[in-house]
Amino acid sequence: MCGVVFQLPRVALLPIALLTLCVTPVAFGAPGLQVIYLVPLALVWVVLRARTVAGSDGVVVRTALRSRRIEWSQVTSLQLGRPNKVSLVLNGGERLTLPAVRLGDLPALAKASGGVVPDPSATAEKTPEPGVASTDTDE
Repeated sequence: MCGVVFQLPRVALLPIALLTLCVTPVAFGAPGLQVIYLVPLALVWVVLRARTVAGSDGVVVRTALRSRRIEWSQVTSLQLGRPNKVSLVLNGGERLTLPAVRLGDLPALAKASGGVVPDPSATAEKTPEPGVASTDTDE
């Protein structure tokens, strides 16, 4: 499936590297504490694996532990969350959060879906603001 790939920025690995550096004294403080390195390793796995791939035939959602393919015909709507999260609402009412897709990515998601997902920024440009007179004249 080719399309648009939404993934976490690689710069997110920098704080994980800093965390690894900070836990090093703790990890060597006592025998067996080296397992603390599993925390930064798990975070690296999440950053590198989590992504959403959207194409004209559907969307593939990859999280840290699983991958799921959804056809656009199974999507009823989008749900826009407060902390800049975008979710798909499926036919059965199930909600599926799209990793690494933010509100600013909606025009790219709409284009990748071939028009199945509406572009809210395009509809906002077409509707006039309340109380603003139209500049169209039909004289």
